[in-house]
Amino acid sequence: MAGKKTSLFSCRGVRVRIEEKEIVRGVDLEILPGETHALMGPNGSGKSSLAKALAGHPGYPLEGRVLLDGIPLEGLPPHERARMGLFLGFQNPLEVPGVPVGAFLRAALKARRGAEIPLKEFRKDLNRGLEALGIPRGFAGRYLNEGFSGGEKKKLEILQLLLLKPRFALLDEIDSGLDIDALRVVARGIRTFMEDGERGLLLVTHYRRILDYVSPDRIHVFVEGRIAGTGGPELAEILEAKGYEGIGVPAAAGGNG
Repeated sequence: MAGKKTSLFSCRGVRVRIEEKEIVRGVDLEILPGETHALMGPNGSGKSSLAKALAGHPGYPLEGRVLLDGIPLEGLPPHERARMGLFLGFQNPLEVPGVPVGAFLRAALKARRGAEIPLKEFRKDLNRGLEALGIPRGFAGRYLNEGFSGGEKKKLEILQLLLLKPRFALLDEIDSGLDIDALRVVARGIRTFMEDGERGLLLVTHYRRILDYVSPDRIHVFVEGRIAGTGGPELAEILEAKGYEGIGVPAAAGGNG
């Protein structure tokens, strides 16, 4: 009989305070290798604040315990967490004029692996990622997010995911602002990332539609800084039909997403 899998990612008692206001109010999560979890909640519930805090954003100081492969992350700066295998896909990626996408990705891979990546190997991996997402090769020569459409920015986040191959990914509303074609491409990239069964994913969203293409193992309902309920994939259908108030969860008013 196979033994119980150990956690890939877990957090215990996570709280986030911004200017004396408590945005995240004690969150416990455990995600096993191969699992996709969705964190759903209304705008202003603190979902994005939690994701940024877990990734080490200095503007979102975190209290509590965060473990990746059993190693504590709290107190580490973002680049150290990233090197250890934690990835944050941004809701609103920044534009960086003058930095080509290809150069950025190669530098990111070097930082992730701790060694220079031979150009031939990098180009092979890059082209494979571009092909998987249906992105033309000329994309690599464009400046990072400069003049990109919303869909192009989100595809670049997924391209980074495929090249960097982190152990655990936090995707903060990766579906926001996407048309149906771009959503399908992004979802396909997420499924490709999860294919080996050893990685983990927390998908932060307040729309059900991406869950039609990326089926989560667990859904957590996040309201007013807390997990107010947890269930299987069927919970998304209940939320779609009844809304948060319809399942006994009050809608949040204002605050950080």
